[in-house]
Amino acid sequence: MAKRWAVALMRLLGRNWITLFGASLTTVSGLAICAFLLFGLLGLADSPYLAMMALLVLPAFFVLGLILIPVGAYVDNRRRRAAGNSSQEDHRRDSYPKVDFNKPSVRRAAAAAGFLTVINVFLVSAVSFQGVSYMDTPEFCGEVCHSVMQPEFDAYKDSPHARVACVDCHIGPGAPWFVRSKISGMGQMLAVTFDTYQRPIPTPVENLRPSQDTCEQCHWPAKFTGDRIKVIRKYSDDEANTPLTTALLLHIGGGDQGGSGIHSWHIDPSKQTTYVSLDPQRQTIAWVEVREADGSLTEYFARGQAPTEEQRAQGVRRIMDCIDCHNRPTHIMHLPGRALDQAITEGRVDRSIPFIKKMGVQVLTQVGQVLAAPEQIAQQLRDYYQKNHFEFYNSQRAMVEDAIREIQSIYSRNVFPQMRVSWGTYPDNIGHEYFPGCFRCHDGDHTTLDGSRSIEQDCTSCHTVLAWDEESPAVLSDLGIR
Repeated sequence: MAKRWAVALMRLLGRNWITLFGASLTTVSGLAICAFLLFGLLGLADSPYLAMMALLVLPAFFVLGLILIPVGAYVDNRRRRAAGNSSQEDHRRDSYPKVDFNKPSVRRAAAAAGFLTVINVFLVSAVSFQGVSYMDTPEFCGEVCHSVMQPEFDAYKDSPHARVACVDCHIGPGAPWFVRSKISGMGQMLAVTFDTYQRPIPTPVENLRPSQDTCEQCHWPAKFTGDRIKVIRKYSDDEANTPLTTALLLHIGGGDQGGSGIHSWHIDPSKQTTYVSLDPQRQTIAWVEVREADGSLTEYFARGQAPTEEQRAQGVRRIMDCIDCHNRPTHIMHLPGRALDQAITEGRVDRSIPFIKKMGVQVLTQVGQVLAAPEQIAQQLRDYYQKNHFEFYNSQRAMVEDAIREIQSIYSRNVFPQMRVSWGTYPDNIGHEYFPGCFRCHDGDHTTLDGSRSIEQDCTSCHTVLAWDEESPAVLSDLGIR
């Protein structure tokens, strides 16, 4: 019985090398796919490259083998007809194979073809679905092209959006943007393959989908209104690492009815704000246009001067949306002081270590972009505490070593020498303490041509200062905020 099925299968596949090669390629690829998937289900292997092989590379060989099977049969049929060319009538008679289901061999061949077709359709459908799903995972986006995406992926894992899939923000719902992203991804894949990508990866991303289709699926402005208290904790450079607290009452604004506040002025649905930047990172704003609901237009120019023809040609016009201020909501790269303040606040670095804030910032800033920087950080900090605070270091060595590891981790999360990413490579436009941010436009220098109006720099427009670098702000105690 098995022999008959084997004979039927051989007749189905033919005896030419193309068909046999295709069948072998499909069989080996199919078995390898099943093996890789089984390894993944059993937890025997956990690697983005294993998933890429099982869901993307091997399926391509599997389908190629399926294509070669009929191609080989067609070529073999043409060869046989050419070899037995007796007359034009024979050609017409032998153009199509004779299928006679009265013959057991034909029935067995048809059954074998049907069975294999069902298996192939099932396997291709299942793997195709899993492959498309896999391409939407953060692991695929961040780990397959590890060296390129490591800065962004490491920042993503340490961000407030660490549980949000990359595609939710970079692609959003719907097939059109999914297709556009995959077409764009082909160019990126070629750049990685031939090592032609830029270092560092330039930002912001060009032609990113409008935030109304992505960010506002969760953060629509009408639901983020009113005032919010923001508490900022820092630590001094003194021996005690004295905590300093700033408390701001942010005037968020927002809602559908307009009004005052940050969101109301910038993303009011009843008006449109357009700006023109002169640099790729959108840090130099040449002029701003505000179109009101009644159609009136107000233009604000840097230094009150109309742009030159060169600036008009160089400038990039953009309608303002969420990511013009929230430009690093996920891929957050901290500066040394800010990162160390956060680590101390969260207890990852003990504040009782003398001068840990000052020395941590100092060594982080000094080491620069070198691969051996973590080792240099550890050595410099150990030398400092052994020389200047020997008794403390000797009695609290574990505490100091924990702090050293965290400071090394801060460096590794924010500086990537292989991608030429260092402190401050990527500006963060929220606020104006570390980068120009708000002051790109709110510098008091963007005015109308006649000078009668300007984009104001009044601090109270966006926030009210409740406390500024105070050790124990009374206002927070009154509000019950610790």
